Amino acid sequence: MEPVVLELPLAGPCLVQNSPARRIPSHGTDAMGSSHAIDLVPVGPNGRSATRGWNSIAGFEQPDRFVGFGMPVLSPADGRVVAVLDGAPDHVARRSVFTLVPYALGQGRRLRSGIEMIAGNHVVIELPGGGPFVALVHLKRGSLRVRVGDAVRAGEPIAEVGNSGNSTEPHVHLQVMDAADPMRARGVPFVFRAFRERGALRSRAIPAEGSLVGN
Repeated sequence: MEPVVLELPLAGPCLVQNSPARRIPSHGTDAMGSSHAIDLVPVGPNGRSATRGWNSIAGFEQPDRFVGFGMPVLSPADGRVVAVLDGAPDHVARRSVFTLVPYALGQGRRLRSGIEMIAGNHVVIELPGGGPFVALVHLKRGSLRVRVGDAVRAGEPIAEVGNSGNSTEPHVHLQVMDAADPMRARGVPFVFRAFRERGALRSRAIPAEGSLVGN
């Protein structure tokens, strides 16, 4: 299968995490159509998602401390909205080992609780021709600008970066699936049409793990 070609869903610079360029399945599991998923963490000019303080070392942080929280999320392709969820809370961020370890231990419980606990607020877009389907996940509560049935164009703002669902800091999780329902979908490979990675222009590729990318 040829990879689906998408546009970056964020206009500003972002840090790449859990890239399928590093491994597949990128998030360590094939569950919920996530085998080729990627995480994009918005960062500032210093390459950081937020400054570090006592809370980032030993406790929780409010999501609005992060540069990406509330940043526009853009549709990565033309298509039609087939699923949305809004109303899930944006919870505190966790960058400290003291908060990340207990959170990781609760992963199984969240998986059993269903899509809202994992994806949080999200949008699923059916690509022209009846699929595949693109999911944009962990969106900010109350920020969704689209409803089921809406037609969207690539580059159109559809929501904002949030920290809902299974997320440790504000970011966008993007994946392509062979079905609209992540609970029964399989992951589909994709590439980004064009982006800058470490200053070099790349086309029809997936950025490397830990790299900084932008338009």
